[in-house]
Amino acid sequence: MSTILVTGATGNVGSQVVRELRSRDAPTRAFVRDPEKAGVVLGDDVEPAVGDFANATSLRRALDGVETVFLTSADGPRKVEHETAVIDAAAAAGVSRIVKLTTVGARAGSPLPPFDWHGRIEEHLARSGVPAVILRSNFFMSNLLLSAEPIRHEGRLIAPAGKGRIGMIDPRDVAAAAAVLLTTPGHEGKEYVVTGPAAISFQEVADDLAVATGRPVTYVDVPPDAARAALVAAGMPDWLVRHLHAIFGVTREDGLAVTTGTVLALTGRKPRRFADFARDHAAAFGAGTPVQAEGDPAQAVDQG
Repeated sequence: MSTILVTGATGNVGSQVVRELRSRDAPTRAFVRDPEKAGVVLGDDVEPAVGDFANATSLRRALDGVETVFLTSADGPRKVEHETAVIDAAAAAGVSRIVKLTTVGARAGSPLPPFDWHGRIEEHLARSGVPAVILRSNFFMSNLLLSAEPIRHEGRLIAPAGKGRIGMIDPRDVAAAAAVLLTTPGHEGKEYVVTGPAAISFQEVADDLAVATGRPVTYVDVPPDAARAALVAAGMPDWLVRHLHAIFGVTREDGLAVTTGTVLALTGRKPRRFADFARDHAAAFGAGTPVQAEGDPAQAVDQG
């Protein structure tokens, strides 16, 4: 089997993709900026390709001898620049397949910055001539770890999500699906939407966290404008404030409630429930930690 290059290799999904590929004995190269961090996150038995998305020479070096690429990178204003650079370098290197991780709702021109970025990258990939597979994921369960502090210390899950439901997915299941697409033929030109097994509300998330941690967890549905003001006060970048404000608006209207059977179809096993994710990360959410006295929920949004 030829070498597979994984970009974003120390990230939430990329690191899991590396682990999945290694479990299949697939020759894997991890494109990383910091080799020491890569060693800690991925282990010492993974071949690193040290470089930077903005460094064309390092991209060419990383792609030497590579036939398949898993394409992902951190969200941010340079995402389009970074991922299109990989696509162009891959086209020049004669790469035979790119599996592009994108998101439900991606569309060039979307008012949600990451959705717009993903949409523009998808369009560039389609024009590149490189055979491609689109792996479209719903909301990651791991996003809830950003709310771990108020859950751990105050027993509160704070979000302006209303009663909206999300077909959220464990990044490990995204990675398992990606590994299949990277190591088996016949997927080029296709699009796969991966989600969790059920669309759940934030109230259900709070209930699952309470069971997993053995502590009460209360869902606090704050008004969207109050949540936005708290994000601004916390110093979050404007693009992220706009995205979070909009994505919770979509959530409140069940815009992310989509679920599919794709993980089962690709991997042969059902995707994890949020209850499974909560149990596996119970310590991060406060298992064994005393709950502090509650404060003003609107003021606590910036902790999430």
